[in-house]
Amino acid sequence: MNKVTMQNIADELGISRVTVWKVFNNYSNVSSALRERVLDKAREMGYNKGLSELEKTAPEKNVSLIVSRPNSSTFWTNIIHRMAQELSFHNINLVYTYMPSGFSSKFKMPAVLSSGSVHGAVVLNLYDERLVKEINQLNLPKVFLDTVPQIDPYELSGDLILLEGRITTYEITRSIIEKGVNKIGFIGDIHYAQTNEDRYEGFCQCMREYGLSVEETFCLTHKIGIFSYSKEITRFLDSMETLPEAFICASDYIAHLLQLYFSEHKERIPEGIIVTGYDGRNEYDVVRMITTADVRTEFIGKRLAIQIMYRMEHEEAPFEKIYIKPSILYRNSLLYE
Repeated sequence: MNKVTMQNIADELGISRVTVWKVFNNYSNVSSALRERVLDKAREMGYNKGLSELEKTAPEKNVSLIVSRPNSSTFWTNIIHRMAQELSFHNINLVYTYMPSGFSSKFKMPAVLSSGSVHGAVVLNLYDERLVKEINQLNLPKVFLDTVPQIDPYELSGDLILLEGRITTYEITRSIIEKGVNKIGFIGDIHYAQTNEDRYEGFCQCMREYGLSVEETFCLTHKIGIFSYSKEITRFLDSMETLPEAFICASDYIAHLLQLYFSEHKERIPEGIIVTGYDGRNEYDVVRMITTADVRTEFIGKRLAIQIMYRMEHEEAPFEKIYIKPSILYRNSLLYE
């Protein structure tokens, strides 16, 4: 294998060898954005000469991870781990900043967020309107992963990254309708997260376009406490005299709860029932059996890291609203046939 040279790096990036040389000799007249591009390409191509020493000379920065319940599932921990890993390549520390799941009169904004010791913030798994508004006022470069539907995304003083839900859920719903199923329900608190609302809109749009009515009695979309899903879903299903043929779920967690319910009430579904999810969370057994959106958490984590670095470098740039569309894993989805 030929040895990688500075010229090879320059050719890959379409810049001069002199520019690459300046980066590796720590010249100050190279922008930090170009510097990072050169170092990223050097890592990618396996050029290690002087790289570790050079990275140590870069000023260390801190990014606050503003998060509630980071250990609630491997979905979130995988995103956080990949984000921390990517930031570390650029000599940036990811600093955990605890947030409660809901606002209270005793809440005080953590002092670290206004002390000047952090240079940016990433907000995730936080779905309380008041808390999001408080964080939105911080004078820091910010990136939000999802938000609450009560806040207009254009009111956010930072970039917003969303998992695409409307088109994805439309396609999932269509795949069920094309099996000859027309009595379909939806389960998910559409007031909880913008992504949940988007998924419900995709479901409704698909039903309308196929000439099918959205039966309110088949849908559970009202506000649900984050620790009350199991109880609420059980109450909802118990109250139904007749079940639909399928449920489109706003998340794999909800699909998992349906699986648990029907495993104990098989008499209610003598011919089985179709259930779909969203997320691709392999921590739930049901995910291997149902159609779901395959969210690649490693890419989400890296994308968040890239975006907060961009936002810190370009604080005056227009804020961005970014959609990441997952692929769909199509499966039989029929439980307990």
